[in-house]
Amino acid sequence: MANNNFKNVFVFAEQRGGVIQPVARELLGKARSLADTLGEKVCAVLLGSGVEGLAAECIAHGADVVYVVDAAQLNAYVTEPYAQAITHIVRTYMPSILLLGATTIGRDLGPRLSARLTTGLTADCTGLEIGDDRNLMMTRPAFGGNLMATIVCKEHRPQMSTVRPGVMTALTADATRKGSVERVTVPFDATKFRVTIKESVTESREKVDITEAKILVSGGRGAQSVFPQLRELARLMDADTSASRAVVDSGVVEHQRQVGQTGKTVRPDVYFAMGISGAIQHLAGMEESETIIAVNKDKFAPIFQVADLGIVGDVNKIVPLLIERLKTK
Repeated sequence: MANNNFKNVFVFAEQRGGVIQPVARELLGKARSLADTLGEKVCAVLLGSGVEGLAAECIAHGADVVYVVDAAQLNAYVTEPYAQAITHIVRTYMPSILLLGATTIGRDLGPRLSARLTTGLTADCTGLEIGDDRNLMMTRPAFGGNLMATIVCKEHRPQMSTVRPGVMTALTADATRKGSVERVTVPFDATKFRVTIKESVTESREKVDITEAKILVSGGRGAQSVFPQLRELARLMDADTSASRAVVDSGVVEHQRQVGQTGKTVRPDVYFAMGISGAIQHLAGMEESETIIAVNKDKFAPIFQVADLGIVGDVNKIVPLLIERLKTK
């Protein structure tokens, strides 16, 4: 869409099962900062069935206005009805910026919206700032993570970006914030609905999403053979486990627990990098951790450049010693 008469920062407030997702709160926090710089409003886009009650949470986390589309067609996520709803909202209210989480849903929606709205999309962003010309500067890893590229969409609106979960920081909820809730009726074209959900199966998981973990014990190629012990170490510290891409590719750990450019971005209070060399692709996913503790037998490993505490040694020997010490506390 041509660049004229657009304003305000819109955030897709992704919810699943009636629960606002953490990345939506993070984006509302960043949108608040961007909108304050521009002197504009933060508007949340809340879609679903029976979700209007979630609007107050969006306002508490930084939204000034919440546009709610509460419709049976949006009961579960299906691409076409969701894309129609957001396209209608964008064409009606003409935002300057539209942010989505780089989740499975956001990554599915983003390209379809940019095509329908004839605007650009910068995917998997790790940084967002307003430039001197009031354009959105969208930064993301490029060339395999070897450098960071900043992209600007000057000619078209909205400026669209998907942002990795865990990269931005959510504002502390303020229940006293005031905002407005506007109900939007979308003229759905059901003739374009090609997919129907017959059954939803939820996989049970004993552990939390790694992006929400306070302590992470992460293993790399050097710790692949002792991963069962890493899980035991994590259990003793009431922590969670994650891994580098090499371990995931070997089939030892599922992809949902991968940290890095092609995995998830985490920022726990404590991150144990066990047998991880510290390639830039991995660092992109964990370098914002509060405290980083690294164990690697190579004293020149790049991980030590970002570690707060480093131990040069064989992780295969050190992990059993740590477990033994914790058991005798």
